[in-house]
Amino acid sequence: MTDKIISADVLVCSPTRNFVTLKITTADGVVGYGDATLNGRELSVASYLRDHVAPLLIGRDPARIEDTWQYLYRGVYWRRGPVTMAAIGAVDVALWDIKGKALGQPVYQLLGGAVRDRVLSYTHATGWDVPALLDSVDAKREKGFQAIRVQSGVPGLDSVYGVHKGAAGYEPASRGALPVEEVWDTDAYLNHVPGVLEAVRGHVGTDLKLLHDAHHRLTPQQAARLGKSLEPVNLFWLEDVTPAENQDALRLVRNHTTTPLAIGEVFNTIWDCQHLITEQLIDFIRVAIVHAGGISHVRKIFALAEVYQVRGGPHGPSDVSPISLGASLHLGLATPNFGIQEYMGYDPLVSEVFPHAWSFADGHLTPGDAPGVGVTMNEELAAKYPYEQAYLPVARRRDGSMTDW
Repeated sequence: MTDKIISADVLVCSPTRNFVTLKITTADGVVGYGDATLNGRELSVASYLRDHVAPLLIGRDPARIEDTWQYLYRGVYWRRGPVTMAAIGAVDVALWDIKGKALGQPVYQLLGGAVRDRVLSYTHATGWDVPALLDSVDAKREKGFQAIRVQSGVPGLDSVYGVHKGAAGYEPASRGALPVEEVWDTDAYLNHVPGVLEAVRGHVGTDLKLLHDAHHRLTPQQAARLGKSLEPVNLFWLEDVTPAENQDALRLVRNHTTTPLAIGEVFNTIWDCQHLITEQLIDFIRVAIVHAGGISHVRKIFALAEVYQVRGGPHGPSDVSPISLGASLHLGLATPNFGIQEYMGYDPLVSEVFPHAWSFADGHLTPGDAPGVGVTMNEELAAKYPYEQAYLPVARRRDGSMTDW
């Protein structure tokens, strides 16, 4: 007899930061969890799921994952966008979790099995000045990381996205009724950051993989200039150099530098990525499982990218829950052109709320062999930490105008 979905519950909690979780339960008693977190807009996704998606799931066969994906995507006129795709992604991951548990297999086995033994990961190192940054890099290397994204302060500014004077960690989001407004100076950044990255490369030698994020704040010409100036540093990638909406801008950057380019964490569908991939304007596509429609859809994006020698490098900060990270690792283990996984780590309380089977060693992550995605939820503990309003910051130039992001 075919199993069927009997409930779909939306759980919002804040164990140090906000998470939206979808819990799907079947008549056979199988429970699957999906992540629907959208930093700064969590309640929009929670409402979309609770008010519009959950009622559509009741009575459906949980094994028909692709059919359910198509039903939720094509069954609404207002397609795409981060809210819709995060909701669909949560359903998709929860259904893969259910299928794995029903069959007693980890999800990567259902995707064709492993093509590698472990997944390379990178973390973040930050420091307001070069000495502090080098200390942060050394601390991450001591933990075993072989790839590190480095971000620093900029002279004349009080804060730079995620980097704050005197702060030990990288944290863009802040609690409060309104987002923090930061001051940004592109010229100061462009004059300063090449020297910072040169100092880091000189400190670590040639073996460590270095990454850097420009956070979409450069014009195409500025991005090309930065990429060219960083060629001697031999970056693993230069991320988000210019706003992703203007995809042809990457052609100018590509024509002027051999520095590898990564972009796409704000993309939600294969159609957002198509031009950049097929024109080979990037080297890494950075869509996140949670924001791009789940395992089923991101798998298609990576399959397209494989044809054009573009690798996957999924977005994976600590504002997507361990459920998303677990799903991303299963996909990474089974995907030939998977390049690297972002891994900032989680506060111990988050790991208590979301117990997980994945593990970290020697700069690599493995999803484990627990059935399904391998991440569950301590709902009783989660209920002790209700939602708290939080936003990512916004930035203005020195003249008061808004930056592109």
